[in-house]
Amino acid sequence: MAYSYFQRVYGLVKRIPRGRVATYGQIAGILGSPRGARMVGWALHVLPKKELRTVPWHRVINREGRISTTCLEHTARQQAELLKKERVAVTAVHGSYRIDLTKFLWKPF
Repeated sequence: MAYSYFQRVYGLVKRIPRGRVATYGQIAGILGSPRGARMVGWALHVLPKKELRTVPWHRVINREGRISTTCLEHTARQQAELLKKERVAVTAVHGSYRIDLTKFLWKPF
């Protein structure tokens, strides 16, 4: 089950356009698992290396508009830099990176 769910996560994340972000919970809700934000995070955490270039994992942030990754392979700083390259305004606040969801949240519907 997890494998097919992870593939659905990757497919949906690929639809997030450049310059926009989505939240873990938003992705989970669209996939029919409204309480599955952590599962979305886990799916992105174990994203196969061969898919790092095709799945824009960096466009997914937490519901507070904060980059919340603790992964050593894909740091919060790296995620912030990737978002900045896509013209997403990222602000450093008290050691964390924030994005204004009112401006940059993806609205697929």
